[in-house]
Amino acid sequence: MTNNHAQPPATSVSPTRRIVIATVAIIAVLIAVLFGLASLYTELLWYRQLDFGTVLTTQWVARVVMFAIGFVGMAVPVWLSIFLAYRMRPVYARLSSQLDRYQEVVEPLRRLAMWGIPVLFGFFAGFAASTQWETTWMWFNGVDSGETDAQFGLDLSFYMFDLPFYQGLVGFASAVVLISLLVTALVAYLYGSVRVGQGEMSISKPARIQVAIIAGVYLLLQAASIWLDRFASLTAEAGRITGPDYVAANAVIPGQTILSIVAALVAILFLVTAFIGKWRYPLVATGLLIVTSLVITLALPWGVQTFQVTPNERALQSEFYQKNVDATRAAYELDEIETTQYEAETTVEKGQLRNDAATTASLRLMDPSIISPTVQQLQQVRPYYQFQDTLDVDRYEIDGEMQDTVVALRELNLDGLGESQSWVNSTMTYTHGYGMVAARGNERTDEGEPVFIEGDIPASGFLTDVEYEPRIYFGEQTPLYSIVGAPEGDDPVELDYATGSGDENQTYTTFSGDGGPSLGSYFNRMLYALKFQSEQILFSDQINDESQILYDRNPRDRVQKVAPYLTLDQDPYPSVVDGRVVWIVDGYTTSASYPYATPTSLSQAISDSSNPQPNLLVDDVNYMRNSVKATIDAYDGSVTLYAWDDEDPVLKTWQNIFPSTLKSVSEMSGDLMSHVRYPTDLFKVQRSMLGVYHVDTASAFYQRDNAWETPQDPTDESALQPPYYLTMQMPGEEEPTFSMFTSFIPDGGDRQVLMGYLSVDSDAGGEDGAVREDYGKLRMLEISSASTVPAPGQVQNTFDSNQQVAEQLNVLQIGDSTVTPGNLLTLPVGDGLLYMQPVYVQSSRDTSYPLLRKVLVVFGDEVAFEDTLAEALDTLFEGDSGAETGDEDITPTAPEADPEGSGEDPTEGSVEDPSAEPTEEPTDPSGGTYEDALAEAKTALDAKQAALSSGDMVAYAEADADLTQALEKLLELE
Repeated sequence: MTNNHAQPPATSVSPTRRIVIATVAIIAVLIAVLFGLASLYTELLWYRQLDFGTVLTTQWVARVVMFAIGFVGMAVPVWLSIFLAYRMRPVYARLSSQLDRYQEVVEPLRRLAMWGIPVLFGFFAGFAASTQWETTWMWFNGVDSGETDAQFGLDLSFYMFDLPFYQGLVGFASAVVLISLLVTALVAYLYGSVRVGQGEMSISKPARIQVAIIAGVYLLLQAASIWLDRFASLTAEAGRITGPDYVAANAVIPGQTILSIVAALVAILFLVTAFIGKWRYPLVATGLLIVTSLVITLALPWGVQTFQVTPNERALQSEFYQKNVDATRAAYELDEIETTQYEAETTVEKGQLRNDAATTASLRLMDPSIISPTVQQLQQVRPYYQFQDTLDVDRYEIDGEMQDTVVALRELNLDGLGESQSWVNSTMTYTHGYGMVAARGNERTDEGEPVFIEGDIPASGFLTDVEYEPRIYFGEQTPLYSIVGAPEGDDPVELDYATGSGDENQTYTTFSGDGGPSLGSYFNRMLYALKFQSEQILFSDQINDESQILYDRNPRDRVQKVAPYLTLDQDPYPSVVDGRVVWIVDGYTTSASYPYATPTSLSQAISDSSNPQPNLLVDDVNYMRNSVKATIDAYDGSVTLYAWDDEDPVLKTWQNIFPSTLKSVSEMSGDLMSHVRYPTDLFKVQRSMLGVYHVDTASAFYQRDNAWETPQDPTDESALQPPYYLTMQMPGEEEPTFSMFTSFIPDGGDRQVLMGYLSVDSDAGGEDGAVREDYGKLRMLEISSASTVPAPGQVQNTFDSNQQVAEQLNVLQIGDSTVTPGNLLTLPVGDGLLYMQPVYVQSSRDTSYPLLRKVLVVFGDEVAFEDTLAEALDTLFEGDSGAETGDEDITPTAPEADPEGSGEDPTEGSVEDPSAEPTEEPTDPSGGTYEDALAEAKTALDAKQAALSSGDMVAYAEADADLTQALEKLLELE
């Protein structure tokens, strides 16, 4: 009996469904290609508009060339290995049944595999090679540094440009040969050239020749790799230092030389075996190579370290420690630091600051990290404007004198439009910010507000008087894109500023620069509609032949795109230069291959309370130069790169790769030069390295009994204290100079005493094309051990625990007001070290903002806490400090209340008027002043505490009533 089971019919796809699937797939591919092409072409338009088109095309060409080299370099050897192994297979080989089955499966796919496997590996290799275009181009365009290393006597450029390329080339070649060896063995096994069975292995002559030659080439490459490792040891860690120590120089490097020669000899034996057929010799030699490797890399260094170095470490390692110290200091430009022993006074006397009057007159009371809400409240004007959370420090010449200022740009904030964020408003109407705001750094108003010398809308102040372009199209806070420009004669549609709510109070403008690619053609409109996925760009009737599209408007982003080889400073800052607002960005060239120099983590070194640790593409570096100063015009976005350090070999190499993209410093105007400053991030890296490398001898480095560190921020103990810019006269200098400062405490932070005080001259001068001679000069005051100077953390503790200060703080915190200490500045004046800290108070009201109400000063063990810096210094130095300050003519008063509930601050938008009379101190109806009420509150508080200590509850109740009455007066005056 048979059962016939009908086979189910094979499922088939209908022709219509096939057509639909094919159509959808084709459309998807076309859309992906279209978006890709749109992205590439718009990128090219962006670069060309900035006149940096060659930067993009150079990268494209380099990546394509490297992809082709990588693809061919991998695919051809792999294909050749498969082809030869198959071509030279035995014709009548006896195969096992298992191999027969393998062949039945593989044979139908053989042709596909023979071409597909090399192509697959080729694509992987091509993409990997394309990412290494920078290494290859730097090798090809590298220039000599003119300096040689202390071990091999080679130019330093060999380690920074040549060695990385050679190591990458050997590594790539090794991968190609290894893969070729594996596919050769696999094909030879599948087709019987190699047979394994009954405890033995046989190999045909053609397969033997092919395998032996490939193995010999692989070993030759390993010999070359070991040879290169000798040079790479100069940037490898060896105990406490980077670079060879005694063990590496006398055991490891010679051992690597021997090992490289042995590996080359073994490779030759494999090549000989290819023809004589004797495997015994190369296999035995390979075993000996492994044993030799273990002896040379493990046993020999251990023996030298144990029996020679450990008993005589100081004497034997001294030479190598000195090489590390010298190289590290040179790599971070610390080798010309000027160190002075400083015996700091800790006692005070009358008139002690008279010789430092010029310094104290410039002390910055306005903390740029705190007063942003104050500037926002007084200068925002409209909700669609904003300022950065941390403002910037700059300097301007006013009435013939340089003035330190706190500056910010009034940038656009589309979130402030609320429900009015239509596409037209967000793209064509609200296109730019307006104006710079500048306040004197060393002054305050009677109410504790900044003294504005430039601001308001319409703009007014010292910058407006000399006429500058106030419109901010490019900044740190800008829309994704804006469409600007119109034919001459058309009505302007871009809102410039508003002075009221009616149309007659709206001022409009039309962008007239060359700031972005044109949208005059429908082709470009289609491209950008695809790029930004916005169909409005394609169909809007407001776009015309003169329209431009502005995007990628952040200053750092623009510089990074046109100079991809630079690591950029985290703090771009705006300045008015030659009538234009420009952003100034510092660019660094870095390397991780500087011989003998100790590396550092860039992201960790530059992080502090003002700059959380950033994520950087290049982090570990052991060489750093401020090679480029970049400017970005805030109106038209034009980028200019100046070769600031034209002796830097890394920058010279990149100039060969991207020619004609950098201008010489000689082309910088004097006005721009006057706003250039020493970069913050470089200074942070230098102070990080100086914690250990402030010593310049191997002996001091070996002992390491005087290591330093940067103190924690006294107001934020989770982060380091940031450096600060001030115009100050360092001991030994003839006049005050705009500089940057930081301090050091003993490593470990257990002892809160000051060990060092570092400054760097940040004034580049004001001459056309000429950098001031002392710019970048590092000066270190090394505090004598005979002086015990409290560190910032200890000073803050003194401040927080001082009873008189605490009583005044209690009064300031009436009504849940918030007290915020400002930057604690350390100042080498009066033959000692003075600490100064502004203290801000912010009311609990929603519309409140920080106001400067008190100033703390500390010298030695003496503390003063007064309403102004002038009063605090006089109190500290026995009634007369001899100092000049920016607030000595101030009569502090409480801020005026909001008149009649208007919701507006009477001082909003006001710019300093030299003819204005000082505001009188407010009084209460009973005739008492704010100071009288404050004194009454303090007296009542003292009486209350005394009564509580003595247990007199009657006196305690009376004092409590007096305190309540005094506080009510203070609240009325507030």
